[in-house]
Order: sequence, then structure tokens, then C-alpha cells
Amino acid sequence: RNMKLIIAATLAASTAAFAPSKVAQTTTSLSAFEGELGVQQPLGFFDPLGMLDDASQDQFDRLRFVEIKHGRVAQLAFLGNIITRTGLKLPGDIDFSGTSFESIPNGWAAIDAIPDKGLLQMLLFVGWLELLVMKDVTGGEFIGDFRNNYIDFGWDNFDEETKLQKRAIELNNGRAAMFGILGLMMHEQLGGSIPIVGQM
Repeated sequence: RNMKLIIAATLAASTAAFAPSKVAQTTTSLSAFEGELGVQQPLGFFDPLGMLDDASQDQFDRLRFVEIKHGRVAQLAFLGNIITRTGLKLPGDIDFSGTSFESIPNGWAAIDAIPDKGLLQMLLFVGWLELLVMKDVTGGEFIGDFRNNYIDFGWDNFDEETKLQKRAIELNNGRAAMFGILGLMMHEQLGGSIPIVGQM
């Protein structure tokens, strides 16, 4: 029970990442952001909550950083959800008492099935990634560039147009995945079956 409270509190606290920065900066008009990556048809510049009203470039960059990071996490979450629902799970046991990975159910039900110490380990691992690994240490080429002069995978061989296109694809895939994992979580609570995913 305590572990569930800790996880719930952590999730609630993470929503603060969506709040605009309170640091006083010089402000710009919305038109300054209409040429940014991710502003595309059919919506164009889309800010229904007015989070960028009188926002500075630093505030926009912070929100973009959060959007990219949440998009990456959502892509992993969506893919992980689909893969485990196909029956593909890790071999072996999740703990020394013999709880197999195969016995852990899918979706939200997994939270109750994973031992508390396992949940704590996952929470600590994610915290370690957040605080020490997933950072732009060297001043990357763009917002969300965590390569830190270490990982390349051929990125530096692309021309500027291709780089921009690939960044836009990642941004759009992240946006779709955020809606996708939210949809899967909601359908799981509603029950029933959906195509490709199967029985919820």
C-alpha cells in the first residue's frame, strides 16, 4: 500500500513539469513560435491552453524538452504494452521467491503483482536515469539531444533538412504515443477488446 502511495505521489509531482517556468525572462509574441519544429498542418500553431502566451524562448525550450522526453517515454510504454500483450515476456523470475515474469499480468494489474521491492528498484532506476543519465551535459545540437558527444549512429552524416525531418518524425511519434498509451490505459479500465491489442 505504501509503495502505491509513493508511486501516486511521484506521478502527481511529475505534472509540475508541465507548468510554465516562473523565472522572469524577456517575453516574445506567439508569432515567434509559429516557425518552430512541430508546427505543421493541419493544426499549425496549436496552443489551446495558452501556455505560450507571453512566453520567453527559454520557457518554450523547457516545454519542448518536456514534450520530447514524455514522448520518448510514451513510445517505450506503448511498445512495451503491445509486446507484453502478445505474450512475449522475459524468461526467469522477477524475485528470489520464484515469482516468474510470465506470471505478471499486463497493464495496471502488473502494479499489484510486482513485489514492493521490485517497484522500489524500478522507481530508483528511473530516478537515476532522470537525474544522472538523460541529460544534455555537453550542450547538444538541439533540445533533447542526449548524445553528449558519445553516441552518434550516423546522425552527423545527415544533411540539415534530413535532421529536421527526423526530429519532426520523433516529435510526432511521441505525440501519437502519448495519446496511444493514454488510450490503452483507459480501454483497459473499460474492458473489452480492441484490434491488434486484443482482450483488455
